[in-house]
Amino acid sequence: MKFLLMSVSFAAFALPGAAQEFDLDAMIEAARAEPPINVYDSTGKIVEMAENFAEEYGLQATGTKAKASEQLELVLREAMAGNVQADVVIISDAPAAVGQLVPQGFAGSWLAPDLVDKVELGYQDPLVVVTMPVVWAYNTELFDACPIANIWELTEPEWKGRVAFEDPLGKTVYTDWFSQMEAHGNDDLEAAYEAHFGRPLDSDETPTRAFIKALAGNSPLMTSSDNAASEAAAAPGQTEPFIALVSAAKFRENEASGFHLGLCKGMEPWIGFTNAGVGLIASGTDSPNAARLFLRYVMTEEGIAPQAQDGKMSSNKDVGLPEGEPSGIAEAWDQLLAYDMSTVIEDWETRQDWQDFWQLNYVR
Repeated sequence: MKFLLMSVSFAAFALPGAAQEFDLDAMIEAARAEPPINVYDSTGKIVEMAENFAEEYGLQATGTKAKASEQLELVLREAMAGNVQADVVIISDAPAAVGQLVPQGFAGSWLAPDLVDKVELGYQDPLVVVTMPVVWAYNTELFDACPIANIWELTEPEWKGRVAFEDPLGKTVYTDWFSQMEAHGNDDLEAAYEAHFGRPLDSDETPTRAFIKALAGNSPLMTSSDNAASEAAAAPGQTEPFIALVSAAKFRENEASGFHLGLCKGMEPWIGFTNAGVGLIASGTDSPNAARLFLRYVMTEEGIAPQAQDGKMSSNKDVGLPEGEPSGIAEAWDQLLAYDMSTVIEDWETRQDWQDFWQLNYVR
């Protein structure tokens, strides 16, 4: 591991895609001379990840679970106060992170130069640590296979009031999904419509807007959490089937709570979508080497392992999901609408518009 040590100055973050070299051993030694770091993520797995990191490198690191909105507020307030305590954040709300923190210089991104070739260009700057699948799921106690083959079926009377997911007015991952479909999925949605109904889509709206309008008008069950949506679809003893759109991480409830979640493999045009977890380092950190070292660590198979168990996929192409991951999403990953960072700012800027559109068309 003999490379040239990068400058530790955070006056400007080095572009992740640049052809750079660094001395990993020297970075480790420099990190050991710095104060302990605090790292935040929206999953409780960050506690274990920080502990594993500290043990691996002989450092001190504390992991704290916090919602994306809380992380954003924390970084903003600490930056303005000149009192940085949160050294590293992995924010599951990529649009807000890119739209609020990076432009103001409150935080920046860094990708270890020896991993550049392992991460696709669109996920390098800012660094996407993981992509997190949100999938259509059914009750395996009631059906031998997913009863839905095409997403447009969810807009029909048969499924009126029997589709469950978190309210887009409170969960921005869903408005981001709307925006991503509009930017990258209209052709697929239009083709799926024609395949299901046997006729071309005839609408003054885009295919995305036509689908969202129809789904909202079919009285889906809006929940306050992923847990509630999972329970609606897959709790034991169900008699009236629901289809739910939930995080793949919820499939662990099959063992923990006796749920019967099954993945809707083969559903057209997608079985779900992904959102992105962006790794950022606070610009005023007193531990730049340790912070960078942590970001490099979570890009390895060992570092991301606690989250990989929940179906969250590293952007490092050499790192996959473990055998036995409860949802089985690894076998169907190519059936997801993958988050495209090229329109992350559009996702941020159109959130209110999509919330308004949903609220206007939602029928209880």
